[in-house]
Amino acid sequence: MDKSNTASGGKPETRPGLSLVSSSPSELIPVYQISPLQDPRWDEFLGRHPRSSVFHTTAWLDTLRRTYGYQPICLTTSPPGDALQNGLVFCRVESWITGRRFVSLPFSDHCDFLIDTPASVPALLATLARECEKQKQAHVEIRPLCPPDGLQPFFSPTVAYCFHALNLDPTLETLFSNFHKDSTQRKIKRAEREGLTEQLGRSESILEEFYRLQLLTRRRHGVPPQPRSWFQNMIDCFGEALQIRLAFKGDRAIAGILTLRHKNSLVYKYGCSVAEFNNLGGMHLLFWRAIQEAKELGLRQFDLGRSDADNEGLITFKDRWGATRSTLGYLRHEASGRLPIASKQTSADWKSRFAKQVFTRAPNRFLSLAANLLYKHVG
Repeated sequence: MDKSNTASGGKPETRPGLSLVSSSPSELIPVYQISPLQDPRWDEFLGRHPRSSVFHTTAWLDTLRRTYGYQPICLTTSPPGDALQNGLVFCRVESWITGRRFVSLPFSDHCDFLIDTPASVPALLATLARECEKQKQAHVEIRPLCPPDGLQPFFSPTVAYCFHALNLDPTLETLFSNFHKDSTQRKIKRAEREGLTEQLGRSESILEEFYRLQLLTRRRHGVPPQPRSWFQNMIDCFGEALQIRLAFKGDRAIAGILTLRHKNSLVYKYGCSVAEFNNLGGMHLLFWRAIQEAKELGLRQFDLGRSDADNEGLITFKDRWGATRSTLGYLRHEASGRLPIASKQTSADWKSRFAKQVFTRAPNRFLSLAANLLYKHVG
């Protein structure tokens, strides 16, 4: 795809018509390409669209660009010079390991279509699918929290996750009473009895402790860690909208969470801990403090993110906060001539099992190297 140019007056110039898609025998809908990091309409659009999330923000998109070199692209039916009415944002992932593909969006739990009317959906999807074929991409993956009508015949389901969100409208007393009494409430009280303390912020020392815990946790789960630069870039891009919270037993950090804030939502993105101290309730204390602060700020939702459908422990943990559980389904358009999704599963499972064995036993130096060299291929 051509990238947006900047006109002499400093305002991004939008190049029209990646293609013209017929929505009816008598009507053609032009589709335009913009750069959300350059187009001054993007932030204003997100501010008024009810389904915009933290993963649509320029802060998130710029973190992707700075860390992994992904260039965010948006398709819209809104002409240059008009206010944006819709947008489908994605990145091109170029990998010699995992293949070339379009993703909306890499490392994002979900990424809804920002549309005004259902009539715009076929035009945007057909354009995206056609570009996948034209540029010889393996596939296009989309991650809508609320899939719009019109996805067929362009996209098919691939994998389903559990998604949890906690409504913050009730009082703190009501929220606490809705927590699971034997685990969540008890763990918060246990943490307080144990004298666990909390530190929060974005300083170098807090990031260092958080990343140390992150390496421990990723090794325990047998998955590669994110590069440290990812978290530093998040701090630089999000500023005060990002918060790292650490729980300490004495002078030792034993648990940490990273949250992001967008409009009226708090988003839990990363959590990590020292397994031998999990019984002290450090993670529970941090979640409770985050909820208390969110209420003080007048936020209305705590987005607890996605969980693998077979991760019963994490799903149960989120259930016990009184959060509402729903299904988050990813969808994919496979390029012509590619193997059906199901036929690749055996190979993918074998690779996953092998990688887990490697990363579980790897020293920190290897994990850091893998983070810098391999993580951008995951997307």
